[in-house]
Amino acid sequence: MTLFFVTGIDTEIGKTIVTGNIAKYLASTGVKVTTMKPVQTGCTGMAEDIVTHRSIMGVEPDIYDKNMITAPEIFKFPASPHLAAELESRTISFERIDKCIQILNENFEVVLIEGAGGIYVPLTRDYTTLDFVAERNLPVIIVSSPRLGSINHTMMTVEMLKSRNIRIAALVYNMYPPEKESIATDSIKIIKHLSEKLGLKFPVFINPFMDKECGSVVEFKGLI
Repeated sequence: MTLFFVTGIDTEIGKTIVTGNIAKYLASTGVKVTTMKPVQTGCTGMAEDIVTHRSIMGVEPDIYDKNMITAPEIFKFPASPHLAAELESRTISFERIDKCIQILNENFEVVLIEGAGGIYVPLTRDYTTLDFVAERNLPVIIVSSPRLGSINHTMMTVEMLKSRNIRIAALVYNMYPPEKESIATDSIKIIKHLSEKLGLKFPVFINPFMDKECGSVVEFKGLI
Protein backbone atom coordinates (compact mmCIF):
# COMPACT_ATOMS: atom_id res chain seq x y z
CA MET A 1 0.00 0.00 0.00
CA THR A 2 1.16 3.55 -0.73
CA LEU A 3 0.61 6.74 1.24
CA PHE A 4 1.26 10.26 -0.04
CA PHE A 5 0.97 13.51 1.88
CA VAL A 6 -0.15 16.47 -0.24
CA THR A 7 1.04 19.86 0.96
CA GLY A 8 1.03 23.32 -0.59
CA ILE A 9 3.47 26.18 -0.69
CA ASP A 10 0.73 28.36 0.83
CA THR A 11 -2.97 28.34 1.59
CA GLU A 12 -5.44 28.52 -1.31
CA ILE A 13 -2.84 27.08 -3.67
CA GLY A 14 -5.06 24.32 -5.08
CA LYS A 15 -4.22 21.28 -2.93
CA THR A 16 -7.82 20.08 -2.89
CA ILE A 17 -8.25 20.28 -6.67
CA VAL A 18 -4.89 18.63 -7.27
CA THR A 19 -5.58 15.87 -4.73
CA GLY A 20 -8.91 15.17 -6.42
CA ASN A 21 -7.30 15.15 -9.87
CA ILE A 22 -4.56 12.73 -8.81
CA ALA A 23 -7.15 10.41 -7.29
CA LYS A 24 -9.27 10.64 -10.44
CA TYR A 25 -6.30 9.77 -12.64
CA LEU A 26 -5.20 6.84 -10.49
CA ALA A 27 -8.76 5.48 -10.38
CA SER A 28 -8.91 5.72 -14.19
CA THR A 29 -5.87 3.42 -14.38
CA GLY A 30 -7.51 0.82 -12.17
CA VAL A 31 -5.87 1.76 -8.88
CA LYS A 32 -8.06 1.49 -5.78
CA VAL A 33 -7.49 4.95 -4.36
CA THR A 34 -9.00 7.22 -1.75
CA THR A 35 -8.25 10.61 -0.22
CA MET A 36 -8.06 11.77 3.36
CA LYS A 37 -8.19 15.09 5.20
CA PRO A 38 -6.87 14.44 8.73
CA VAL A 39 -7.81 17.92 9.95
CA GLN A 40 -10.48 20.05 8.28
CA THR A 41 -11.29 23.52 9.57
CA GLY A 42 -14.02 25.97 8.61
CA CYS A 43 -16.91 23.55 8.17
CA THR A 44 -19.40 21.26 9.86
CA GLY A 45 -20.72 17.87 8.84
CA MET A 46 -18.82 16.02 6.13
CA ALA A 47 -15.44 17.61 5.36
CA GLU A 48 -15.86 19.99 2.43
CA ASP A 49 -12.51 19.02 0.90
CA ILE A 50 -13.51 15.35 0.87
CA VAL A 51 -16.77 16.33 -0.83
CA THR A 52 -14.75 18.21 -3.46
CA HIS A 53 -12.43 15.22 -3.97
CA ARG A 54 -15.39 12.93 -4.59
CA SER A 55 -17.00 15.44 -6.95
CA ILE A 56 -13.82 15.62 -9.03
CA MET A 57 -13.49 11.84 -8.99
CA GLY A 58 -17.09 11.53 -10.14
CA VAL A 59 -18.12 9.25 -7.27
CA GLU A 60 -20.43 9.47 -4.28
CA PRO A 61 -19.10 9.62 -0.71
CA ASP A 62 -18.50 6.09 0.58
CA ILE A 63 -18.81 4.45 3.98
CA TYR A 64 -15.34 5.67 4.99
CA ASP A 65 -16.41 9.25 4.26
CA LYS A 66 -19.75 8.92 6.04
CA ASN A 67 -18.08 7.40 9.11
CA MET A 68 -15.48 10.23 9.19
CA ILE A 69 -12.58 7.86 8.66
CA THR A 70 -11.35 10.01 5.76
CA ALA A 71 -11.80 13.17 7.87
CA PRO A 72 -11.51 12.33 11.56
CA GLU A 73 -11.00 15.86 12.92
CA ILE A 74 -13.39 18.63 11.78
CA PHE A 75 -13.62 22.11 13.30
CA LYS A 76 -16.05 24.94 12.65
CA PHE A 77 -13.69 27.93 12.77
CA PRO A 78 -11.73 28.69 9.56
CA ALA A 79 -8.27 28.98 11.10
CA SER A 80 -5.04 27.10 11.63
CA PRO A 81 -5.83 23.69 13.17
CA HIS A 82 -4.25 24.53 16.52
CA LEU A 83 -6.43 27.61 16.96
CA ALA A 84 -9.60 26.04 15.54
CA ALA A 85 -9.25 23.22 18.08
CA GLU A 86 -8.56 25.59 20.97
CA LEU A 87 -11.64 27.68 20.15
CA GLU A 88 -13.78 24.56 20.56
CA SER A 89 -11.89 23.48 23.70
CA ARG A 90 -10.86 20.32 21.93
CA THR A 91 -7.60 18.49 21.36
CA ILE A 92 -6.68 16.93 18.03
CA SER A 93 -6.42 13.17 18.52
CA PHE A 94 -3.39 11.96 16.58
CA GLU A 95 -4.11 8.45 17.84
CA ARG A 96 -7.48 8.60 16.08
CA ILE A 97 -5.93 10.03 12.92
CA ASP A 98 -3.32 7.25 12.85
CA LYS A 99 -6.02 4.62 13.34
CA CYS A 100 -7.96 6.05 10.40
CA ILE A 101 -4.83 6.08 8.23
CA GLN A 102 -4.28 2.43 9.13
CA ILE A 103 -7.86 1.49 8.18
CA LEU A 104 -7.60 3.25 4.82
CA ASN A 105 -4.15 1.83 4.17
CA GLU A 106 -5.53 -1.67 4.70
CA ASN A 107 -8.45 -1.15 2.30
CA PHE A 108 -6.95 0.89 -0.55
CA GLU A 109 -3.90 0.64 -2.75
CA VAL A 110 -3.14 4.38 -2.57
CA VAL A 111 -4.18 6.94 0.05
CA LEU A 112 -3.68 10.65 -0.66
CA ILE A 113 -3.54 12.60 2.61
CA GLU A 114 -4.25 16.29 2.10
CA GLY A 115 -2.80 18.64 4.69
CA ALA A 116 -4.15 21.97 5.91
CA GLY A 117 -2.26 24.89 4.39
CA GLY A 118 1.51 24.65 4.11
CA ILE A 119 4.06 22.28 5.61
CA TYR A 120 4.77 24.42 8.68
CA VAL A 121 1.15 24.90 9.73
CA PRO A 122 0.84 24.18 13.49
CA LEU A 123 -1.47 21.34 14.53
CA THR A 124 -0.87 22.18 18.18
CA ARG A 125 1.18 24.95 19.79
CA ASP A 126 4.23 22.66 19.74
CA TYR A 127 3.57 20.25 16.87
CA THR A 128 3.58 21.19 13.20
CA THR A 129 2.49 19.50 10.00
CA LEU A 130 6.20 19.01 9.26
CA ASP A 131 6.54 17.05 12.52
CA PHE A 132 3.48 14.96 11.62
CA VAL A 133 4.88 14.05 8.19
CA ALA A 134 8.41 13.37 9.44
CA GLU A 135 7.29 11.07 12.28
CA ARG A 136 5.22 8.97 9.87
CA ASN A 137 7.85 9.01 7.11
CA LEU A 138 5.28 10.09 4.52
CA PRO A 139 6.48 10.94 0.98
CA VAL A 140 5.26 14.39 0.03
CA ILE A 141 3.63 15.82 -3.07
CA ILE A 142 4.15 19.60 -3.19
CA VAL A 143 1.52 21.77 -4.85
CA SER A 144 2.97 24.99 -6.28
CA SER A 145 1.68 27.58 -8.75
CA PRO A 146 2.86 30.35 -11.09
CA ARG A 147 1.62 33.15 -8.83
CA LEU A 148 3.97 35.83 -7.58
CA GLY A 149 6.26 34.53 -4.84
CA SER A 150 5.91 30.89 -5.84
CA ILE A 151 9.62 30.30 -6.48
CA ASN A 152 10.53 31.55 -3.02
CA HIS A 153 7.75 29.64 -1.24
CA THR A 154 8.37 26.47 -3.22
CA MET A 155 12.08 26.40 -2.50
CA MET A 156 11.54 27.09 1.20
CA THR A 157 9.18 24.11 1.29
CA VAL A 158 11.71 21.96 -0.58
CA GLU A 159 14.51 23.00 1.80
CA MET A 160 12.40 22.26 4.89
CA LEU A 161 11.50 18.81 3.65
CA LYS A 162 15.12 18.08 2.74
CA SER A 163 16.28 19.21 6.19
CA ARG A 164 14.03 16.59 7.79
CA ASN A 165 15.00 13.84 5.31
CA ILE A 166 11.47 13.69 3.93
CA ARG A 167 11.19 12.31 0.40
CA ILE A 168 9.60 14.58 -2.18
CA ALA A 169 7.56 12.26 -4.39
CA ALA A 170 6.56 14.95 -6.89
CA LEU A 171 5.82 18.60 -7.44
CA VAL A 172 2.52 19.60 -9.06
CA TYR A 173 2.52 23.00 -10.72
CA ASN A 174 -1.10 24.12 -10.47
CA MET A 175 -1.87 26.66 -13.19
CA TYR A 176 -4.04 28.85 -11.01
CA PRO A 177 -4.25 31.74 -11.09
CA PRO A 178 -3.43 31.80 -14.81
CA GLU A 179 -0.13 33.56 -15.49
CA LYS A 180 1.82 34.61 -18.58
CA GLU A 181 3.35 31.56 -20.22
CA SER A 182 6.84 33.06 -20.08
CA ILE A 183 6.61 33.48 -16.30
CA ALA A 184 5.07 30.07 -15.67
CA THR A 185 7.60 28.24 -17.85
CA ASP A 186 10.60 30.04 -16.38
CA SER A 187 9.44 29.47 -12.79
CA ILE A 188 9.24 25.72 -13.37
CA LYS A 189 12.75 25.71 -14.86
CA ILE A 190 14.16 27.67 -11.92
CA ILE A 191 12.48 25.41 -9.34
CA LYS A 192 13.88 22.31 -11.07
CA HIS A 193 17.35 23.87 -11.35
CA LEU A 194 17.52 25.00 -7.73
CA SER A 195 16.21 21.65 -6.51
CA GLU A 196 18.83 19.78 -8.51
CA LYS A 197 21.51 22.02 -6.97
CA LEU A 198 20.30 20.65 -3.63
CA GLY A 199 20.78 17.14 -4.98
CA LEU A 200 17.07 16.53 -5.40
CA LYS A 201 15.29 15.14 -8.42
CA PHE A 202 11.55 14.52 -8.51
CA PRO A 203 8.89 14.48 -11.24
CA VAL A 204 7.10 17.74 -12.00
CA PHE A 205 3.51 17.59 -13.22
CA ILE A 206 1.37 20.37 -14.67
CA ASN A 207 -2.18 20.67 -13.40
CA PRO A 208 -3.94 22.84 -16.01
CA PHE A 209 -6.46 25.49 -15.07
CA MET A 210 -9.92 23.99 -15.45
CA ASP A 211 -13.32 23.92 -13.80
CA LYS A 212 -13.52 21.29 -11.06
CA GLU A 213 -16.57 19.81 -12.80
CA CYS A 214 -14.57 19.27 -15.99
CA GLY A 215 -14.67 15.69 -17.23
CA SER A 216 -11.05 15.67 -18.41
CA VAL A 217 -8.47 13.51 -16.66
CA VAL A 218 -5.09 15.09 -15.86
CA GLU A 219 -2.28 12.54 -16.25
CA PHE A 220 0.11 11.86 -13.39
CA LYS A 221 1.90 8.99 -15.08
CA GLY A 222 4.92 7.77 -13.16
CA LEU A 223 3.76 9.01 -9.76
CA ILE A 224 3.55 5.43 -8.52
